[in-house]
Amino acid sequence: MNQRPLSPHLQIWRWGPHMLVSILHRATGDGMALVGLGVLVWWLGSLASGPEAYASFRSIMGSIPGMVVLVGLSWAFFTHLMSGLRHFVLDIGAGYELDTNRMWSIASPVIAIVLTAAFWALILLR
Repeated sequence: MNQRPLSPHLQIWRWGPHMLVSILHRATGDGMALVGLGVLVWWLGSLASGPEAYASFRSIMGSIPGMVVLVGLSWAFFTHLMSGLRHFVLDIGAGYELDTNRMWSIASPVIAIVLTAAFWALILLR
C-alpha cells in the first residue's frame, strides 16, 4: 500500500506564476460577469430612465468609489484578455517550454497593468 503514487496536491506542487495566472483568469472572469454586468445594466437602465437617472449614475461612477470600480473592471478585462491570449497560444501547441511558459505567465499580468494604466491615461487626458 505505501508504494502507491501520491495524488498531486499543494504539498507536492510548488507554486508558480502559471498558477497565479490561472486563478486570476477565473477570478477576473467571474468579477466581470458579476460586477460588470451589474454596472452595464445600471448604465443602460439609467440611459432609458431619463436625464436625472443618468446624471445620478454619472455622479456615482465619477466619484472615487465609482472610479475604483471602473478601474477594477478595466484591469479585470485586460488581465482576462492577456491570460486568454496566453491560453490561446498554449492551445495551438506553442509556449510549453518551461522558460517560455514562466516568462509569459509573469508578463501577462504585467502587460495587463500597463494596458490598464494606458487606457485610463487616454481617457483622463482627453
